[in-house]
Amino acid sequence: MRTILFSSQAYDRESFLGASPTFELHFQPTRLTLDTTTLANGFDVVCAFINDDLSAPVLERLASGGTRLIALRSAGYNHVDLAAAKSLGLTVVRVPAYSPHAVAEHSVALILALNRRLHRAYNRTREGDFTLHGLTGFDLVGKTVGVVGTGQIGATFARIMAGFGCGLLAYDPQRNPSVEALGAVYVELPELLADSDIVSLHCPLNDATRHLVNARSLEHMKHGAMLINTGRGALVDTPALIEALKSGQLGYLGLDVYEEEANLFFEDRSDLPLQDDVLARLLTFPNVIITAHQAFLTREALAAIARTTLDNISAWAAGRPCHQVDA
Repeated sequence: MRTILFSSQAYDRESFLGASPTFELHFQPTRLTLDTTTLANGFDVVCAFINDDLSAPVLERLASGGTRLIALRSAGYNHVDLAAAKSLGLTVVRVPAYSPHAVAEHSVALILALNRRLHRAYNRTREGDFTLHGLTGFDLVGKTVGVVGTGQIGATFARIMAGFGCGLLAYDPQRNPSVEALGAVYVELPELLADSDIVSLHCPLNDATRHLVNARSLEHMKHGAMLINTGRGALVDTPALIEALKSGQLGYLGLDVYEEEANLFFEDRSDLPLQDDVLARLLTFPNVIITAHQAFLTREALAAIARTTLDNISAWAAGRPCHQVDA
């Protein structure tokens, strides 16, 4: 089964070839767009990542070029026009879970780094400045952490924060008994925002959650609270974050995702001027840490993604598709 992996990096090649060197895999570092669809001509399977374009026009080109399966290397599928895929006879499969620990632990890493100003301390000591002014943090024990989205990742994150001795508030249309067993109390979002010292987003992106955190909801947050987003960039209205940071309403911000990341993340643009004014402004704040969508990047998660993706392709080829996403 001829398969092309768009947006593939060196770590993808290593993990996929390590999982199954017998597959006919073609690694393409280029992002999938309307202009790059010709690269997929003759490939039965297109393996796509989170920032690849899988809109209706792209899917039409892929189908006309012989593609029959879209194998996502991700759990999220908000970037896929599922209705168009169905009408074109394209099957879409995904990786529903790989390592919830990877993303949850990265969220905790952002919390600790922001709280104890590790990024500032690191740069300061590298320059020979060993003073401590401006580096005061706070004890996590006894603080209230709001978990927005309590699926596998959110539940894992909640379990870690409970281990720090934090109180837990949760918001999710579907309650998770394992999270409640930690002592978490499910509340409505405004109450969670108002009472939490730290808010961490772990929900999928859909019409209901797009810009879930916006200018109005930021006003509900406890003054000086911390916001962490390792879910999807469009869960937050990014320009609204800037105003909240300027006023001090938002005290700390940790992002691993960005709404306009598609043309930036996973690329080395260090020799080019940053054209995104919103991102450039965010990077000027000393109480902001932004990582380039690396929360998933652990050896265990990469191995699980490769194994599940290849299993999905094999199951589809055998006429028994699994982890299928329907319109």
